[in-house]
Amino acid sequence: MTDRILLIEDDPSLAEMVKSYLGEAGFGVSVAGLGETGITMLAREPFDLVILDLMLPELDGFRVLKSMRESECTTPVLILTARGEEIDKVRGFKLGADDYVTKPFGVMELLARVEALMRRCR
Repeated sequence: MTDRILLIEDDPSLAEMVKSYLGEAGFGVSVAGLGETGITMLAREPFDLVILDLMLPELDGFRVLKSMRESECTTPVLILTARGEEIDKVRGFKLGADDYVTKPFGVMELLARVEALMRRCR
């Protein structure tokens, strides 16, 4: 069975690139361009991992993550964001993120982190 990833990212070109690389690695990837859309998708279908941007329009990634954890969603979350300040990282982890990668990022590193989270959470 293919591991399923929900990518919540509002930049269409970056979302397509990440989806393509993860797809080539054997993952099934669904994309949500808005935080609210991502929350709705998570409520409707199971995912093995969420990759979450923080700087989303309307409902930002911190609020998406808070909503997920308040609804007792235990799906692992990897934050993928341009926000690289320590305070943002700490806030993300305190809200329940499992990993944090800053943009720009290396595709091989992202893939390795995704695989490590999948191994740990199986």
